[in-house]
Amino acid sequence: MLAPETLPKRMGMAASYAKDAACVVVCGGRGERLGLRQGKALVPILGMPMALWSVQAAAEAPSIDLIVVVCRQDDEAALLRALSTMPITGNIVIAKAGRTRQASVAAGLSLVPASVPYVCIHDGARPLVSPELFEETLSYLRDDSTLSGAIAAYPATDTLKVCERGVIQYTPKRSRFWYAQTPQTFRTRHLREALAEAVAEGWDFTDDASAVERWGGTVVCVKSSPDNLKITVPEDLEMAEALLSERLTRQWEEEF
Repeated sequence: MLAPETLPKRMGMAASYAKDAACVVVCGGRGERLGLRQGKALVPILGMPMALWSVQAAAEAPSIDLIVVVCRQDDEAALLRALSTMPITGNIVIAKAGRTRQASVAAGLSLVPASVPYVCIHDGARPLVSPELFEETLSYLRDDSTLSGAIAAYPATDTLKVCERGVIQYTPKRSRFWYAQTPQTFRTRHLREALAEAVAEGWDFTDDASAVERWGGTVVCVKSSPDNLKITVPEDLEMAEALLSERLTRQWEEEF
């Protein structure tokens, strides 16, 4: 995976768009670490199921024409009811989550037509994603035909230690490390081939870029923000609600 600080910053939403991308929103988590019995996709944030914040952002990204929501079967009816109340235009379909994240991504990808050149894979547990971030990752692939993928990430800010049994072995150069996030955006054909190879070789990746890297594709990091956090524990939920509330207030003030 590359992290080229020298790459020019893209113009994001200022560019012109083709409807040439799909988005797979993966939300098959159980929410056990949140202390809840319901699926994580349904956990409310400011009155809306968590996963629908991501769906809404993807729907507002001009390039995305198809959204595949991958969820637990137990959550499907509730998600469909919630989606029916949202003013979202575009194509939204549901896929059944697999036993692993890789299987869930493959299930969602199976509903993306081969004619769609790009696909964004996004965690439904990252509700603070923006339409601009989807477009930013897509712009890298459009601009550089040698890339297989472009993922949201941000540079490590803490000093890192490599340890064995708790004993420090060495301190690596911090500038080489990035925290991977989603969306992770790929050429659709390359991701299909990478996942097929992973299954054939018995690999099970929790990160889509890892599968594409192992397959031989070049993947670049696109600088994101730590605010694009993944909801895992109750403290994350509180932080996400505060950040989303702040964002909505700022948007309201800008409009009026």
